[in-house]
Amino acid sequence: MQFETTTVDGLILITPELIVDDRGLFAKTFSSEEFATYGLRESFNQSVLSYNPLKGTLRGLHYQVEPFHEVKLVRCARGAIYDVVLDLRPQSATYMQWFSLVLTVENRKMLYIPEGCAHGMLTLKDESEVFYQISGEYDLDSTRVVRWNDPAFAITWPMEPAIMSERDQNSPLYSAENT
Repeated sequence: MQFETTTVDGLILITPELIVDDRGLFAKTFSSEEFATYGLRESFNQSVLSYNPLKGTLRGLHYQVEPFHEVKLVRCARGAIYDVVLDLRPQSATYMQWFSLVLTVENRKMLYIPEGCAHGMLTLKDESEVFYQISGEYDLDSTRVVRWNDPAFAITWPMEPAIMSERDQNSPLYSAENT
């Protein structure tokens, strides 16, 4: 696996190294030993799948506050998504900055998202699936949402979302007091 830093502190782009032959391909997508070498979390408590039948579906920007912060490892297992990570750690050098990347089944890239960052995605194709490995357990009282179009961040999206939850659509504008 190749590990690359991004413009957001602690956010790592991971590209699996493909072994290709007549049968197809083989690639390692996680190794606790390699993650430890880069100072990344070496274990995850849960794996989840997000299936999105229609292009233009927006999920996020979601995160959990202390003591339920989560590290996430995200990859697109089918289709394509525009993935966004927003740094909400006041002590971070990249506080309130965001990073985006198109993740596809073809490019097989993954994002290692550090705790304290919000995560969101917009599907670019019908029938998109996203696979997450998450460090913590879900805690409803600790969940927060940053509005996808909050002017405090001026996130550039490739298209206007067509589908989103009521919670994502009506979330309040960001306030540092809620983190």
